[in-house]
Amino acid sequence: MSWLPDDFVHPVSVAVPDTALHLRPIREADTALDYPAVMGSRERLWKIFGPAWAWPQETMTYEEDRIDLLRHEKEIAAHQSFNYVLMDEEETAILGCVYIDPPERTGADGEVSWWVVDDLVGGEVERTLDALVPRWIAADWPFRLPRFLGRDITWQDWLALPRLS
Repeated sequence: MSWLPDDFVHPVSVAVPDTALHLRPIREADTALDYPAVMGSRERLWKIFGPAWAWPQETMTYEEDRIDLLRHEKEIAAHQSFNYVLMDEEETAILGCVYIDPPERTGADGEVSWWVVDDLVGGEVERTLDALVPRWIAADWPFRLPRFLGRDITWQDWLALPRLS
């Protein structure tokens, strides 16, 4: 059985309220925007995602990022997991990402995490995204028990949960 209903259609664009920003599925073609966004915030992102995902590596190359984005694009097409990029209106900058994944640990039917680039931490865009994501997941995704990693559970507590078999 899939983690999503067979007839589920994932959103292809989500407006971020009161901004000119939107979320959309990431693509391999986004590498030129993704690489500087990730590597420009790499130290903070490593503190968040490193213990769980070993990402982003300090030595990650542009080509490794491209391969990773191609993998994400294929996973989205297959409904295996989802990576949405936070973009400006003209799609000239990636300002963060939202990950929607099947559960790895017990107690949830979907696991969601997100980040913004360093320049937006603590600001209005981050606060707006923090408010939007749980509402969006509740409204548009078929989860009964979503878990918001780093939000409603710490990454450390999540890592301590039993893995799904």
